[in-house]
Amino acid sequence: MTDLFEKSIQILELPKVLERLAGQAVTQEGKERCLALRPMTDPDDVQRALDETSAAVDMSALRGSPSFSGVKPVAASLQRAHMGGALNTRELLDIAAVLRAARSAREYGEGDERKKTCIDHLFRSLTANRFLEDKITGSIVGEDEIADAASPELASIRRHIRATASKVRDILNKLLSSNQAKYLQEAIITQRNDRFVVPVKSEHKNDVPGLVHDVSSSGATFFIEPMGVVKANNELKELQAREEKEIERILAELSAECAQFKDDITQDYDLLILLDVIFARAKLAYRMRACAPRIVERGLYLRKARHPLLDPDRAVANDLMLGEDFDTLVITGPNTGGKTVTIKTIGLLTLMAQCGLHIPVSDDSRVKVFRRVLADVGDEQSIAQSLSTFSSHMVNIVGILGEADGETLILFDELGAGTDPIEGAALAAAIIESAREMGALVAATTHYAELKVYAMTTPGVENASCEFNVDSLAPTYRLLIGIPGKSNAFAISERLGLPKSIIQKAAARIDAENVRFEDVLTQLDEQRQEMEREKEAAARLRREMEETAKASREYKAKMEAERAKAVEKAQAEARAILDEATDNWGIKVNRVELKNIMPPRDIQESMEKQMRAERERRESILQAEGQKQSQILVAEGEKQSAILRADAAKQAAILQAEGAKQAKILEAEAQAQAIMKVQQATADAIKLINEANPGDGVLKIKALEAFTAAANGKATKIIVPSEIQGLAGLAAAAKTVFDTEDPKATITKTVPKQ
Repeated sequence: MTDLFEKSIQILELPKVLERLAGQAVTQEGKERCLALRPMTDPDDVQRALDETSAAVDMSALRGSPSFSGVKPVAASLQRAHMGGALNTRELLDIAAVLRAARSAREYGEGDERKKTCIDHLFRSLTANRFLEDKITGSIVGEDEIADAASPELASIRRHIRATASKVRDILNKLLSSNQAKYLQEAIITQRNDRFVVPVKSEHKNDVPGLVHDVSSSGATFFIEPMGVVKANNELKELQAREEKEIERILAELSAECAQFKDDITQDYDLLILLDVIFARAKLAYRMRACAPRIVERGLYLRKARHPLLDPDRAVANDLMLGEDFDTLVITGPNTGGKTVTIKTIGLLTLMAQCGLHIPVSDDSRVKVFRRVLADVGDEQSIAQSLSTFSSHMVNIVGILGEADGETLILFDELGAGTDPIEGAALAAAIIESAREMGALVAATTHYAELKVYAMTTPGVENASCEFNVDSLAPTYRLLIGIPGKSNAFAISERLGLPKSIIQKAAARIDAENVRFEDVLTQLDEQRQEMEREKEAAARLRREMEETAKASREYKAKMEAERAKAVEKAQAEARAILDEATDNWGIKVNRVELKNIMPPRDIQESMEKQMRAERERRESILQAEGQKQSQILVAEGEKQSAILRADAAKQAAILQAEGAKQAKILEAEAQAQAIMKVQQATADAIKLINEANPGDGVLKIKALEAFTAAANGKATKIIVPSEIQGLAGLAAAAKTVFDTEDPKATITKTVPKQ
C-alpha cells in the first residue's frame, strides 16, 4: 500500500469507521485488529470477508452473539510454561478463560439444525478441553486463593493448620482469662510476623514471659508471644511453609499441563480473536442498517447509499453509479450542497466493502474491487512548505496521476480551483481526460461551467448535481445524475442580504453565453421539478383508485358471505320444519328442494354479471390509465397538470358510478332479505296449521306444498285444494302470510313479486 493510498484512506475517514468497529469488539486484541484493518485488493478475499460478515449477521439475528468475555493474550504465558516455568494464578485463570470461551463458542457453532455457513469451520476448529478448564478453575478459587480441593496433600495441611491455630488460640484465651490479663493493654489476640501475640503494657513487659515481636509507635504496647505458645506457633509456621510449597507444586503441575496443550490453546485464542472481529463487523452492520454489496468486475452501483458517519435517520440516501454507463461523473452545485459528501461516500463505501464490512446501501448494490482508491479532497495549503491552495491540490494530483491505472478509483474535489477560472477549467478537463485514458474511474466536483459543457459533450462523461432549495437556502442533499447543477451564488447572496443593486451589477458582467447556459439549466431544473410533482400526483391518484377497487372487492365478498349465511340459515330452518312434520304426523314427507330457497336465479345471474362487468371495466380503466400516464410523463411533461385534472374528473365519475353500483347491490340484497322473510312467514303459517289440526296429515301436506310453492315464487297465487279450504287454522295461516282475516283471500291473494 502506497503512502498516497494510505493518505487517501485518512482523507476519506475510514479510521473513524474502524473506531466504531473496534467499539463492537469484546477482546483487546480484537479491537486492535479492527483498527488495523485495511482494504483488500483481491476480489476473492473481499468476497470471503463479506460472506463471513453476512454469516455472522444471520447467526446473530437468530441466536445472538457468542461470548468472548475474559479472553486475554496467553501466548507469552504458554511459552514460559513450555520452557518449564511455573505460571501464577492470574495467568492460569486467563488460560482457563480462553478454554471456557472456546468451549462456549464451539457449542454456539454446533447449535440447533440450521443451514451451513462459511464460518462453521472456525467453530469446528476450536478445541474444547473441559478437563483442563475444570482442573484450573477447581484448583484456583481466585487470583490470591488456591482451593483446598487442589490436592489431597493441601487439604490435609490446611486441616492441620486450622487445628494448630485453634490450639494456639485456646492457650492464649486461657491467658486472657488468667491473672496475667491485668498486664495486657487489651484483651485481644493478634498477629505479628504471622505469629500469634498479645498486646502487653510496656511497664509489665517482664511480667509476661515470651518473645517480643513488635512495639507500638508510641512505645506503650509490646506485642509478646507467650512462651506457652511458641512451640505451637513454630508448628504453625512449619505447616504454612509446607502449604506454600504444595501450592507451588500445584501451580507447576497446572503449568506443565497447559504446556502440553500449548498449540491447541494458542489456536483457540487466535480463532476467538478472529471470530470476535467477524461478529464485531456483524454488530456494526446492524447498527448502520447495512447490507453486503455484490462484488463485480466492472463499475459500481450503490442504491440508496448513505454516508456511514451520518445519522441514519437524517442522512439523505442517493443512488450512486460509476463505471457502467459512464466512467466519469462530474458533480456540480452550490457550496454546502453535498458535493464533497457525495464523492467521499463513494470512496468510503468502496473502502469499507474491501475491508469486508457491510455498507449502508439497499439490496442489489454492486462494488468493484480497486487496487487503489486515491482522493484529493480538502484544502491542504501549507505556509511552512510554501504551498497555496492550488499548489497543494496540484501536488496531490501529480501523485495520483503517477499511480493511477485501470484498477484505480480517483476522487477530485473542486478540481482546478484556486487559480484563474479559464485556465483552471481547461486544466481540470485535461486532468480528467488523462485519468480516463489510463482506464481509471473518476468522480469530480466543480463549479466551472466549462466542465458542465465538457460532460454534456463527451461520451463516457456524465453530469450530476446536488439539489439546492433557493427559497430556504438549504441543500436537499439529493444527487441528480444526468442534470448539471447551478452554483446559485446570486440567489443565495440576495437571500443573505446583499443589496440587489450589487447583484444586478454582477449579473451584467457575466458573458451573455454563460447567462443563456445558466438559464437553460434553470429551465431544465424547473421542468424536472414540475414533472416530479405531477408524477407524484399521478401515483397518488393511482393508489387511491387501487384502494377503492380493493374496498369494492372486499364489500362484495362481505355481501356474498352474508347472503350465503342467510341462505344456509333458511335451509336449516326449512329442514327443521320438515323434520318436525315427519315426527308429528308419523308419515314420510317428500322434502322440498331446499336449494330453491334462495333469491330467483335471474336476479343472481344479473347481479353476478353486473359485478363481473364492473370489475372488468375498472381493470381496463386502470390499465389504460396507467399506459396513458406513462406516455404523458415521457413525452408531454408540460401538459401533465391539465391531463391530471381531467383524469381526476374521470376518476370522480368512476367513483360515482361505483357508488350507484353499490346501491344496486344493496337493493338486490334487500330483495333477497324480503323473500327470506316471506319464507319464514310461510313456515310459521304451516306450523299454525299443524297445531290446529294435528290429525289430518294428508290435507296438511297439500297445504304445506301450496304455501311452499307460493313462497318459492313458483306460483303467484296460493291455490288451495277445495277439500282443505275450510280447514281450521287456514285463516290464521293466511293472516300470518298475507295479513288478512278472510281465509278465502288466500285463494286470490297475489304473492308480491320480489
